[in-house]
Amino acid sequence: MSGVLSFDDLKAQVASGDVDTVLVCLVDMQGRLMGKRFHAQHFLNGAWEETHCCNYLLATDLEMATPDGYASTSWESGYGDYVMKPDLTTLRPMPWLEGTVMVLCDVLDHNTHQDIPHSPRAVLKKQLKRLEALGLDAIMATELEFFLFEKSFDEIRKGQFRDLAPISGYNEDYNILQTTREEHVMRPLRNHLWNAGIPVECTKGEAAAGQEELNIKYDAALNTADFHTIAKHATKEIAWQQGHAVTFMPKWDQHKSGSSSHVHQSLWQDGKPAFYDESDALGMSQLMKHYLAGMLKYAPDYTYFLAPYINSYKRFMKGTFAPTRIIWSVDNRTAGYRLCGAGTKGIRVECRVGGSDLNPYLACAVQLAAGIAGIEEKLQLQAPSTGDVYQGDTGMIPSNLRDARVALQGSEMLKAALGEDVVLHYARAAEWEIEEFERVVTDYEVARGFERA
Repeated sequence: MSGVLSFDDLKAQVASGDVDTVLVCLVDMQGRLMGKRFHAQHFLNGAWEETHCCNYLLATDLEMATPDGYASTSWESGYGDYVMKPDLTTLRPMPWLEGTVMVLCDVLDHNTHQDIPHSPRAVLKKQLKRLEALGLDAIMATELEFFLFEKSFDEIRKGQFRDLAPISGYNEDYNILQTTREEHVMRPLRNHLWNAGIPVECTKGEAAAGQEELNIKYDAALNTADFHTIAKHATKEIAWQQGHAVTFMPKWDQHKSGSSSHVHQSLWQDGKPAFYDESDALGMSQLMKHYLAGMLKYAPDYTYFLAPYINSYKRFMKGTFAPTRIIWSVDNRTAGYRLCGAGTKGIRVECRVGGSDLNPYLACAVQLAAGIAGIEEKLQLQAPSTGDVYQGDTGMIPSNLRDARVALQGSEMLKAALGEDVVLHYARAAEWEIEEFERVVTDYEVARGFERA
């Protein structure tokens, strides 16, 4: 694995002519890479210190529209600049692009050079500082599921996103024969990410035709979010290079499986797993029990950050391996929160709520915030559920974006943990998604009511 580059490594590669382009990127609200392509020598001459971008980049929707209602930026205030401050510890090659390296940036206020509070990296860093004050570190991993299609992005867009055909014709979960046919995409994805310093473990077929899963080794929480973002971006670019499209929509077809992004997490102290207690029947420390109890108590508050769009909630159907209830269980994939590695030092919580459209920085941050609240409040953990936990009378995960937004906007825990301004910023993002959806007359409505209404 080539890993990240030092600044001296970059200087040498530019001098030798191996690198001529530096992608300088921030992560937007949707978890996408936005930024500029610098000539490498100009980056070395000074842009490595900072560059600028319009502050609307952290107040847009998926279409890059500029909705009103944000306190941080508006037409009235004139859409000024943010500072993009390269984090040189993230400097790495992008082997699937010739002569190109990239660096991630923190986003700072132009005048004060302080972090922009609602910037996704800043949101996560704030929770990591809270953990550090408790003497704890967060180790996390995210799984990425997506669908790979026969046609390219351009062909599908020109066809108005109709008659979508996945790359395979049948369920390929763990299927080696079918995934061999997809190696022209998946093999370069694994290898290029590895050479970019992303610790890829494996890829596999998932539970539907054309559905893939990419697994990356656990790491410190900020690294995990960086890995996730870069891997998602690389998946789109490498599929495009091979003439295919991918989608990270959680539910692109009502008859198909949904795509998730499960988040594994544990806390460590002094280099040892703080979630493990060998004397406990399941191996769970008291700290872990408090943490998981916090995740459960505040699950409605942070669901928006695991399911940020209208489509996100189409995944939450019983009998689909996507959760519907706020419940935990031991190694049970019908539960929203699964205990993995029981009785071992690898014990951890897997949150199965999040879809493949989540922003990993925000998703990791709010789960940590809920866990910290559980620790601070010394919450008691209920006994694990067993069997088919789609059944029962426990609390439900919010079933639509409107309910998730209400829970977010009313969350005193998240206002205290993230800052009230950050909560209101993302509540406005949710509100805008609802407003935009409600303007649209869908094909379903026309087909259902055109004649019969």
